[in-house]
Amino acid sequence: MAGIVSTLYVVATPIGNLSDMSPHAIDTLKSVALIAAEDTRVTKKLTNHFGIDTPLISCHQHNEKGRAPEIVERMLAEDMDVAVVTDAGTPAISDPGVELVRAAAEAGIPVIAVAGPTAMAAAVSVSGFDFSSFTFYGFLPRGNTELKEKLLDIGRKSEGAVFHESPHRIKALVSTIRDALPGAVLSVSCDLTKLHELTLRGTPEAVLAALEANEKSEKGEYCVVADLRGVTLPEEKPTVQASLEARLFDLLLQGASLRDAVSALVDAGEKKNAVYAASLKVKEYVDV
Repeated sequence: MAGIVSTLYVVATPIGNLSDMSPHAIDTLKSVALIAAEDTRVTKKLTNHFGIDTPLISCHQHNEKGRAPEIVERMLAEDMDVAVVTDAGTPAISDPGVELVRAAAEAGIPVIAVAGPTAMAAAVSVSGFDFSSFTFYGFLPRGNTELKEKLLDIGRKSEGAVFHESPHRIKALVSTIRDALPGAVLSVSCDLTKLHELTLRGTPEAVLAALEANEKSEKGEYCVVADLRGVTLPEEKPTVQASLEARLFDLLLQGASLRDAVSALVDAGEKKNAVYAASLKVKEYVDV
C-alpha cells in the first residue's frame, strides 16, 4: 500500500467474535509498515491469530498526545503507511485514535477508514427501538451528582441515547436512569458477538431486577441504549445569575461591610480575584 503519499488506516477489529475480522482489515494490517495499538499485548494475540507479523507500537490514552506527532513524523520522513487499532471495535469512538487521526489529517496525510465492528451500532441494532435519531455519549460521569445532572440534560435533548458502561457500574447507572428519567425504556447489552451475548430490554426497574438476579452481571462490558421519547421531566426553570457587582451591592444594602461581602461571595465558591475586581468597581460608586 505504500506509495508517494503515506496513509493512515483506521482499522476496526472484532469486539468479541474473531470471525468478524474482515478480509479488508487483515490485508490492511499485513500491508502497512506499522500498527499503532491501544495495547500491544492484546493486538499481538489478534495479529498472531491471523498470521500478521507487522511491527506494533503502543498508542493509548496515556501516551497518544506525545506519540501521535512522533508517528506522523515517521510517516512523512519514511513514506510509510500506518494502521491504528484499539483493543476492540472502531478506534477514536470512546477509544484512543483521535489524536493520531487529527495529527495525520493536519499534516496532509490521507486518513482511510477500514470499517468493521462497533459496540454502539451492534447494541442499537438489537434494541428494537425505531429511532429517527439518537445521540452517542460514550462513558458518562462517575460522580452521582454529575451523572444525574448529565442524564437530566440528555433527557431534555435526545430522543434516544447510547452509553458505554463498565460491569461494576452498570447497576448504578440503570438505577440512576430509573430515578432521573421516568418513562425511559432500556436495551442493555453485554458480551456483544460473544458466545454468551445477552440483551435485557424493558423499563429501568425491570432491567435492574434482571441484573440483580444475574450472578454474572458484573462480567463483560455493557452498551446501554435508552429510548427517551416517553420521558416526562419538569420544565427547566431559567436561572438568572446576577453580576458580582450586583451581588456585592445587595449584601451592602443588607448591612454587610464590603470586606464581609467579599468574603461571603468567595466562601460561596466565586473566584477570589474576580470578586476583588468587582469590589474595586463597587468602590467607585459607594463610599465604603
